[in-house]
Amino acid sequence: MMTQPLFNRMALIGVGLIGSSIARAARAQGVVRSIVATARSGPTRARVAELGIADRVVDTNAAAVDGADLVILCIPVGQCGAVAAEIAPRLAPGAIISDVGSVKAAVVKDVAPHLPAHVHFVPAHPVAGTENSGPDAGFPELFIDRWCILTPPEGTDPAATDKLATFWSAIGANVETMTPEHHDLVLAITSHLPHLIAYTIVGTADELGQVTRSEVLKFSAGGFRDFTRIAASDPTMWRDIFLANRDAVLEMLGTFGEDLSKLTRAIRRGDGDTLFELFTRTRAIRRGIVQIGQDSDAPDFGRPHQKKLPPLPRPYMADGE
Repeated sequence: MMTQPLFNRMALIGVGLIGSSIARAARAQGVVRSIVATARSGPTRARVAELGIADRVVDTNAAAVDGADLVILCIPVGQCGAVAAEIAPRLAPGAIISDVGSVKAAVVKDVAPHLPAHVHFVPAHPVAGTENSGPDAGFPELFIDRWCILTPPEGTDPAATDKLATFWSAIGANVETMTPEHHDLVLAITSHLPHLIAYTIVGTADELGQVTRSEVLKFSAGGFRDFTRIAASDPTMWRDIFLANRDAVLEMLGTFGEDLSKLTRAIRRGDGDTLFELFTRTRAIRRGIVQIGQDSDAPDFGRPHQKKLPPLPRPYMADGE
């Protein structure tokens, strides 16, 4: 736990899986002095209050950001621009504004024009999650040993970026910085395209005339179960991601289509050497992911909760402290 909070007041707009996990982790590590939260629906706000993961739960986005020195938008990327316009007049001078969206260039384009010059905009993407959603789904260990990518627009104060990086490190994440455009290209192949494939395969299985839905459910092998886990993700969030990152996804989808055509030809021709070479190469990639600690050989049915947040080696010290 930190000896001094990094931020006096953190405002969370949206308290689903990611937002509630941020709240739990930040409180566990003493990274913020107080947490104010809001959500679009009354029942969600009531549940956040019941769970006690925020010090205050308010009804509006504007009320949430009053006096906050850290504001995190934990909402679908398609909503970020409108929310930025709503909260802009109430933002405190010097506040850091961030988000958790899986697309960054579109968020920068939609949010930055609304923000006053006296705040710092540092978009972020914690590459972590489960297929579950809502405030009950969060847990403080979600970000441990996962990556959080910061994508500060050109001209952002480096001190603000460093302070947000310290925040994410404090709640367990590894931090990387890159441009919004490069982030979107990387995530198009590592996250967005796999989700698109998963949605497609599960949808295809559901539409097969020769195989009943009960048979699909009963005889699901490990691979199909993994696809169904990915395809169970929030539909609103993923609709917005594909629309916002359309160009990068289409580029990767085109490349994938070409590779799929090669694989189709190899199977049709009985070309075992091509299949073996591909499977050997892709197996090595999987082993590499395990070796760098981003997954394990054990079956993954959700992030384990047993591992605890490590203590931060030193507190963040602002200039003059």
